[in-house]
Amino acid sequence: MAYQSWVFRSNQSSYDLKLEPVPDLPESQITPDSVLIRVRAVALNYRDIIGWKNLAGRPVDGRVPASDGAGEIVACGANVRDWKVGDRVAGCFFQSWQSEPFEMRHHKNDLGGSINGMLQEFISLPESGIVRIPSHLDFEQAATLPCAALTAWVSLVCRGKLKSGQTVLCLGTGGVSIFALQIARAMGCEVIITSSDNDKLEHAKQLGASHAINYRQLPQWSNDVLRHTDQRGVDHVVEVGGPGTLEQSMKSVAAGGHIALIGVLTGFGAPATSLFPLVARNVRLNGIYVGPRDQFLEMNAFIERVKLTPVIDRVFEMSDAPDAFEYLASGKHFGKVVIRT
Repeated sequence: MAYQSWVFRSNQSSYDLKLEPVPDLPESQITPDSVLIRVRAVALNYRDIIGWKNLAGRPVDGRVPASDGAGEIVACGANVRDWKVGDRVAGCFFQSWQSEPFEMRHHKNDLGGSINGMLQEFISLPESGIVRIPSHLDFEQAATLPCAALTAWVSLVCRGKLKSGQTVLCLGTGGVSIFALQIARAMGCEVIITSSDNDKLEHAKQLGASHAINYRQLPQWSNDVLRHTDQRGVDHVVEVGGPGTLEQSMKSVAAGGHIALIGVLTGFGAPATSLFPLVARNVRLNGIYVGPRDQFLEMNAFIERVKLTPVIDRVFEMSDAPDAFEYLASGKHFGKVVIRT
């Protein structure tokens, strides 16, 4: 039986997605310290669009995309002791990052970037590069956890030290922001959210957002954030936009507050604004690039305890992976986009 994998293949300016046969049998990938996983679902992130469209100039020709996926173990290496066939698992974004602090060497072990990712039928991963998925989640839901959910968790809980009663501002309604909304609400916090789509804002309110702002209608949306917080500002900003939104985020955060700088949805350039408000307000600015395995385990325990259910916008079939990429790139999604493998 021939097994298949999606790969990036270079064209004149970016990359095409090609479905290609896997040359070797899955069993040949197993090492003594690894497990073989039958991938059941994959979730896409904006970084997959960055690679596909060559927005960062990172060479990914021949690379299997997608950092996020879940499935079941079908074989174990001779030295594996903590896992067994049938265990339901998800891969860790950074395969080598076990705990804080971060080291630059981990960039050589990011799924779907430096090494082959999850958008294939089978993958072999080190036993230290996987986690058990929460029991109440199916594979499609669990596939959304490794990047978006962990990024939100690290931003708010690990780095932000989120406390009940605080206020969180989430920018947009993509995967990270919706997970941040769900985590913050589960911890007893108030959430303000932005979007350019009023239907998405209503959906966010149904998930527990107390205030929603259409940033197209209110380009200076920080003014509305301040009005809603009696001019105090918010305790935490989940900043996924980057240089194009950082000025408004700095104007929205409270004195002594926290900004989790995560995304580059508005590009990779420098912000066209002074950073002095960070100093004047004694604000903490944390750069967030997902998180380590031990924090993934902590997050999954929390998800299991509160029975948090990821929000999935659409599920595509394996054969329709390019359509899933196109849909994510369109920005029409609310929450996560998943591919069933």
